Amino acid sequence: MKYLKLSFDTADATEREILVAMLAEAGFESFEEEGNLLHAYIDEAGYDDNTAEVVTHVYQGAIIRETIEQQNWNAAWEEGFHPVTVEGFCTIRAGFHQPDNSVPYEIIITPKMSFGTGHHATTRLMIQQMRDMDLVDKDVLDFGTGTGVLAILAKKLGAKCVTAIDNDEWSYENTLENAAANNSGEIEVLRGSLEVVTGRKYDVILANINRHILMQYMQEMSDLLRPGGMLVMSGILELDETIVTTEAGKAGFSIQSVTHEDKWSCISATR
Repeated sequence: MKYLKLSFDTADATEREILVAMLAEAGFESFEEEGNLLHAYIDEAGYDDNTAEVVTHVYQGAIIRETIEQQNWNAAWEEGFHPVTVEGFCTIRAGFHQPDNSVPYEIIITPKMSFGTGHHATTRLMIQQMRDMDLVDKDVLDFGTGTGVLAILAKKLGAKCVTAIDNDEWSYENTLENAAANNSGEIEVLRGSLEVVTGRKYDVILANINRHILMQYMQEMSDLLRPGGMLVMSGILELDETIVTTEAGKAGFSIQSVTHEDKWSCISATR
């Protein structure tokens, strides 16, 4: 299998984050930063005219294009992975880092090609919301789990039952590995979308994905929540905030809070 590597030159960290979000929606599977360059990777067969149109729409500069064989493009990035601390509450680190005794919670991950290392604003926004939530004895669903960080944190915060789902094979395998590394092997990890938990009921749904998926599954998320249950969602650009809250209202949600970092939003709502 061959992959396309597209390289974008931008010194603006926020612009790179927006590029990652939009390109991920268009089907790009992995990203790597090298100085001012953002490298994005996609299966060559999946790069069609529609995808090319998205790329040129979100980025007007010159793009370097290269065809390469499949590999773990994040290997070099993993080697340079630095711990992330969220406001004295939680540190996310790799296994080779020293423990951080200054925070009550630590999560150890091996990120591989999955998202959710804590470096992205949306993950930090989600963790900040979880800090103020009572998850003790709650049933929690982590929809689009990535590395499993939010599911692992939910278990550490006392959740009774945690289910983590993702339709990406890398994320599924990585979450299993990270859950075991954090003594959270009892987390149920499933590969797929919401259809794999049809008929279940949860007290809390954590959904750090992207606007299109949130909009598509808003009603299904509402149906999965018990009355009074909470939905916390991010992966939303500030400019898309209104359309997401409007769709949430149609699905029976009441918006409780909206927080921001850089140009990203995190929305908490109750059913």
